[in-house]
Amino acid sequence: MPERTTSMTTHRRAVEQIRDSYAAIPDDAAPRLAKATTNLFRFREPAKVAKLSARDLDQVIHVDPDTRTAEVQGMTTYENLVDATLPHGLMPFVVPQLKTITLGGAVTGLGIESSSFRDGLPHESVEELEILTGDGRIVVARADNEFSDLFHAFPNSYGTLGYALRIKIKLAPVQPFVRLTHVRFTDADKCMLAMQEICETREHDGDPIDFIDGTFFGPDEMYITLGRFAERAPYASDYTGMRIYYQSMRSRTRDWLTIRDYLWRWDTDWFWCSRAFGVQQPLVRSITPRRWLRSDVYRKLVGLDQRYGITARIDRWRDNPMHESVIQDVEVPVERGAEFLEFFHSQVGMTPLWMCPLKATRDWSLYPLDSGRLYVNFGFWGMVALPRGRQDGYYNRLIERAVHELEGHKSLYSTSFYAREEFWRFYNGDAYWPVKRAYDPGGRLLDLYEKCVRGR
Repeated sequence: MPERTTSMTTHRRAVEQIRDSYAAIPDDAAPRLAKATTNLFRFREPAKVAKLSARDLDQVIHVDPDTRTAEVQGMTTYENLVDATLPHGLMPFVVPQLKTITLGGAVTGLGIESSSFRDGLPHESVEELEILTGDGRIVVARADNEFSDLFHAFPNSYGTLGYALRIKIKLAPVQPFVRLTHVRFTDADKCMLAMQEICETREHDGDPIDFIDGTFFGPDEMYITLGRFAERAPYASDYTGMRIYYQSMRSRTRDWLTIRDYLWRWDTDWFWCSRAFGVQQPLVRSITPRRWLRSDVYRKLVGLDQRYGITARIDRWRDNPMHESVIQDVEVPVERGAEFLEFFHSQVGMTPLWMCPLKATRDWSLYPLDSGRLYVNFGFWGMVALPRGRQDGYYNRLIERAVHELEGHKSLYSTSFYAREEFWRFYNGDAYWPVKRAYDPGGRLLDLYEKCVRGR
């Protein structure tokens, strides 16, 4: 395969460059990977850091339609990977919902989408990881080789054990279109029961399903959206311009999208978060270039607001209550899902919420979901006015307590407030620390608590 050989030669040069750069970093400077985009919402404190450039590690190396695998560099975005695989009639088993999520980010963090009820999380279709470890080695980790401990601990390690340089991932066949059915519920218990039954039988009204997720607008309005592959479609909706995807499910029960538009149906409006920037207003939307209707553009605006405190200044000027950023994804067992929705609606009150069922296909040490048990990911992203006298972190702490009381877990891409001992109990410190000592004995990289809770 001449194309793969050429790409691997280029990749090896990039690997040598980042290894040499890592070795040159002074011992008193914390290494930090410099990326063109980020989907993290842990805004770090200023610190003495040395940035490692990842700009030469963002390419698709090779797609093999015969073995249904792809080799990609760690900073490759899912947008670029999907553009490389769809011409072969293939896609990753799980494609996280935002275009600029990277393969390395989804594996060392966590990702999810509407195929997760069957195929688990993105890292569960990974066959091989080439990793720059904390002690400066380049190792190739697989489930069955001498670095299997690192392979199994890498998911949810958030760059504290090393950086993914190359990933070999399995691919699944696709069809050109996805037929959508939006099913409305007015009762959360019935919605969760229906979601559980559909995920277990993998069908609805006698039709097989390929995708399932849901949207909660309120206690008496929520939808389960079912997707099924199709070779042909009577039409294909376009939600990349004036029309808004999440609003469509409230007015229609059946829809059709191309497979590419289905994978990125949430990206144009960052689910519903584009409301904060006014681009759901028809006039504003009509004059906004389509290339700006993207999650990474909105994320940059949020970063600027965080950096300069624009929203906080406006609130103070108007004598508005302080607002807390409540941006989280949590997993709750499906049988406790209605309880979580009741808690969240009464105590937080933000809508809509995303609901996405998932089932881990294997045990993964640092994110200890019960394999084979059905969970629902609830995603909620926005600002909530704080009650008078309450300080920032009030709502996020409430949510953390509720999630763990309901036998759930939460992702670590955003703010966390756990006490140290509590954190290591929830995220399996007994499994983490032996791997940390094996691959980063000098502690050059921050540990998971320091990075994800203390925000260093």
